[in-house]
Amino acid sequence: MAKVFLSLGSNLGDRVMQLRQAVRAIADHEAVELVKSSSVYETEPVGDVPQQNFYNIVIEVTTDLSPHELLELAHTVERSLNRKRKLHWGPRTIDVDILLYNNSLINEEDLVIPHPEMLKRAFVLVPLLEIEPDIVLPRGEVALDYLHEVAGQKAEKIGSLV
Repeated sequence: MAKVFLSLGSNLGDRVMQLRQAVRAIADHEAVELVKSSSVYETEPVGDVPQQNFYNIVIEVTTDLSPHELLELAHTVERSLNRKRKLHWGPRTIDVDILLYNNSLINEEDLVIPHPEMLKRAFVLVPLLEIEPDIVLPRGEVALDYLHEVAGQKAEKIGSLV
């Protein structure tokens, strides 16, 4: 079974409900087991598109799915929650990104693992470090060493999904 970290975010509608439904849909898949979930963090959107703040979490799962099968599951969950891909960095009901898949290094047109921006985004790094404080990425980066680089980005813990 692969150890995987996923980032989930929502800034449209009932953000907590969207996150809960997405986590449930992922965990309900027969080849996926939910291991841990971070707290929910309120974060500011990236880019220049005016929009509501996001609620973000990171979850750890184990799975027998391949990275591409997991990506398809992520897209299926997004579609089931009416994710529309209209604007780059635009508002969304749900966003599900694969951050890490074991120690895999994948660089393909439709899938890049580790997620290329994960060490530059507080909305990923802060919840990831909450559930895996000593995590080291496949290229040897110690995630904790990057926390100071996102110190100016808002990531306010607001509670849990439970």
